[in-house]
Formats: sequence, structure tokens, C-alpha cells
Amino acid sequence: MSEVRLTVEPRTEFGKGAARRTRRSGKIPAVLYGHGVDPRHLALPAIDFARVIRENGQNAVLTLNVSGAADKAEKSTELALTKTVTIHPLKNYIEHVDLLVVRRGEKVTVDVPIVLTGDAAPGTLVNQDVDTIQVEVDALKIPEQFEVSIEDAEAGAQVLAGQIALPAGAELVTDAEALVVAVNEAPTEAAMEAEVDTEGAGVVEDQPDAESQNGA
Repeated sequence: MSEVRLTVEPRTEFGKGAARRTRRSGKIPAVLYGHGVDPRHLALPAIDFARVIRENGQNAVLTLNVSGAADKAEKSTELALTKTVTIHPLKNYIEHVDLLVVRRGEKVTVDVPIVLTGDAAPGTLVNQDVDTIQVEVDALKIPEQFEVSIEDAEAGAQVLAGQIALPAGAELVTDAEALVVAVNEAPTEAAMEAEVDTEGAGVVEDQPDAESQNGA
């Protein structure tokens, strides 16, 4: 995965009011931490950061150019990985971002998406149990995704996490026996209708007792 450059600004005001002002100015409050350094409070350009996440995913490595740093001793450029993106539950905008400092040659643990390709054999039903697997990999060589082919897979076929090909130098963190994809026989229309009939079987509506019928 390629590096993405982003120009950011240091933040000197904190709290909910300051965060709202940051967002109103078209920026996202963020914290950069890791490697034993003091956390740095930053403001990310909202439109540019959202585009990075949309086009490159959350595992994109960011080259942060910190403009106008209050402390001139601080590094003006940092490599960072997006750790957490907090989304407003109702309005669907990015409220806050946590960024993790990374170094060239360093290994990081990330969740990489799994994408299924191809079509299983006719008469089958494909169940994808997990959408990502976790790997430890060089911070600058994070795969965008892992492709798993199910082309012509017959009922009964399975793909376990340990069967997914990883790039050189990457190590699987997810349990190798974890089920990723299962190909099952698709139920027939008759079987589905029988299941519906079975669900309704044995249900008896309450009937009024004799006393109720006699007006007692």
C-alpha cells in the first residue's frame, strides 16, 4: 500500500468546544501517539482525510506534514497509521481520529479485508464468516486486501484463515483454523416451504372454556 501525504496543523485548544470549532473550520480533531513520545494533538483536513480512507482504506500509511508547529523542536513530518476513526452515530461525519506513529521497517498488526472472487458451483450457497483477517506485516507493505477465489467451488468446500496466501514477511495473527468461507448446498424451494410449514405446526388457538360460553 502506497504512502499518502497529508498536511495537518497542531491543535492548541482542547475540550468539546474547541473540537466543535475545529470541525466547523473543516478539520477533524486527531491525536498522534506511539513510540514513547508525548501525544500530539492535530487537526486533519476533513475532506482530504475522508478521501484517503475512501480510496485507500484505514490501513493507508500517512505521511503527515505538520505545518506551523508550536514547538519548533518537534518533527515536522511523521509516518502514521490510522488506528481509530470515530463516526457520529446520527450525522455520519468523522468526529475524531487516533493515529499511531510508525517507523520504516517496523511491523504492525492490522486487519486486512477479505474479498471473494469468482462464482461457486450452481446449486450452492456461499457463507463468508469473517470479513477481515489480522496479520503482522511491514508498516509500508500492508496489503489493501486478500482475494479468495471460490470459482466453481462445490458444496462442502471451506477456506480457513491459514489457507490464505500472505505476502513475504507477513505473519498470520488470526487463528489459522478460523473459518473464513464455507460453501454449502443451497436449500431447495420445497425444503424452504417445508420449513415454513413446520414452524406453524402444533399451534392451537386458545378456545373459550365451557363456563365462558355459558356466560358464567
